[in-house]
Amino acid sequence: MGNSNRLWAVMVAMLVTIGMAPTATMASDPDPLQDFCVADNSTGLIINGFPCKPADQVTVQDFTYSGLMKAGNTNNVDMALVTAASVVQFPGLNTLGISAARIDFAKGGLNPPHLHPRATEVLLLVQGELYVGFVSTNNTLFATVLKPGELFVFPRALVHFELNIGKSVALGFGFLNSQNPGRQVIAPALFTPDIKDEVLEKGFRIDGKTVDMIQAKFRV
Repeated sequence: MGNSNRLWAVMVAMLVTIGMAPTATMASDPDPLQDFCVADNSTGLIINGFPCKPADQVTVQDFTYSGLMKAGNTNNVDMALVTAASVVQFPGLNTLGISAARIDFAKGGLNPPHLHPRATEVLLLVQGELYVGFVSTNNTLFATVLKPGELFVFPRALVHFELNIGKSVALGFGFLNSQNPGRQVIAPALFTPDIKDEVLEKGFRIDGKTVDMIQAKFRV
């Protein structure tokens, strides 16, 4: 068999393998292998996820979480607060591939540009008026103004934001297709660590003085 034929054979084999891969490999989190697996954080065991609490110790309280009932404290620089309900706070979510968050906004409050590396998010606006959007990998902006009852979806791992442009407080709830979606806010991720100034100067088209000024704001 010639080199060209061997290459085609390898490519066909790879395509067949990918096509036959389990659907779970395409999901945000792996599919569960049992009815439930309430996270047991007392073991100290570190795995890709969390070990299961013994089934005979599981109660209905493990599947109930009240952490999103109360408004978050928006007395901060962003005038907004995200209250998470991931597997870390709500162990009953373990292996179920879902989590939630409450986002409270004071007037003018901002959930700054950030991303969730492991999840797509659907945002439901309950109160107020939000300017929301995300940026695609070719730097196209998809943004709109949300009214109460409307939904907006932020695709997985894309930078997105929400800004309260209404005349009063705003409240939204996010639902994510990962038990532990992660949240990385862009500005502090770049200006809090000790990244070489030249990287930031060239990356943002700014001078060293401006880099130092921005870094100071995130290192207080």
